[in-house]
Amino acid sequence: MKKYTYTDKKDTRSGFGAGLLEVGKKNDQVVALCADLVGSLKMNDFIKEFPERFFQIGIAEANMMGIAAGLTIGGKIPYTGTFANFSTGRVYDQIRQSIAYSDKNVKICASHAGLTLGEDGATHQILEDIGLMKMLPGMTVINPCDYNQTKAATIAIAEHHGPVYLRFGRPVVPIFTDPNQKFEIGKAWMVNEGADVSIFATGHLVWEAIQAGEQLAELGIDAEIINIHTIKPLDEEAVLKSAAKTRCVVTAEEHNRLGGLGDSIAQVLAKNNPTPQAYVAVDDSFGESGTPAQLMEKYGLNAANIVAAAQRVIKRK
Repeated sequence: MKKYTYTDKKDTRSGFGAGLLEVGKKNDQVVALCADLVGSLKMNDFIKEFPERFFQIGIAEANMMGIAAGLTIGGKIPYTGTFANFSTGRVYDQIRQSIAYSDKNVKICASHAGLTLGEDGATHQILEDIGLMKMLPGMTVINPCDYNQTKAATIAIAEHHGPVYLRFGRPVVPIFTDPNQKFEIGKAWMVNEGADVSIFATGHLVWEAIQAGEQLAELGIDAEIINIHTIKPLDEEAVLKSAAKTRCVVTAEEHNRLGGLGDSIAQVLAKNNPTPQAYVAVDDSFGESGTPAQLMEKYGLNAANIVAAAQRVIKRK
């Protein structure tokens, strides 16, 4: 089992803020829009550096999506910023009609995704956003795992033509990926090679999968861990290659069991190589108020539940 350590923790939304500033310096066509949540989206440094390239839309998320779509007609690359709930569910019609349908080059950047928004509760959390966005034709869906990967993804999406949904979070989490990494859209990252079970994880659950892998190793189980940072387009080759080797899989995500990463992988396996699968995800329910740690524990989104899922699915080979 390859060992991963960390020396610092940061929220992934700060990785977005750092990436936005850097990509703004590299590409003068990048502009930013926000729906009255500049501090939460960590956009302050971009605004300070490029005040003429920032648009404060206010609490008018649907309008923000329409303006962003319009800006692309003049060659701009707009990055929109608000909470994931307001970036998707509140404005789904505007995204579908004005951005996805006409293949506008808008980067929809969504913070505070999943349960780990925490104390604001179920009305502000969203566990359906990956499903909503991946069903839109032409939409790229990215869910990075730590500060460094979020920063790299934020920079990389400017070079990709077409609509992108970039999902990140509020809590501080370990930084364990390379600060100088090259982010490849649609290319899974092999975290640890193994032979007994494949664990496909995304977002905050990647670190939990790494911890689970270490615990499984102590039990004599050799886990293969793969970071699926791009949910659409999915790296089907990596999924099928790993599943063929281990013959059982676990998917782990901070999202509803229905419509997320697990469903995408299940479709690939069903079409190509039916394989026993276990899900670590929220089981078709809304969230509630609590600290991020409390909610991840209550809803089973942690290393202990990944270990248990791996043990169950191995028995189904």
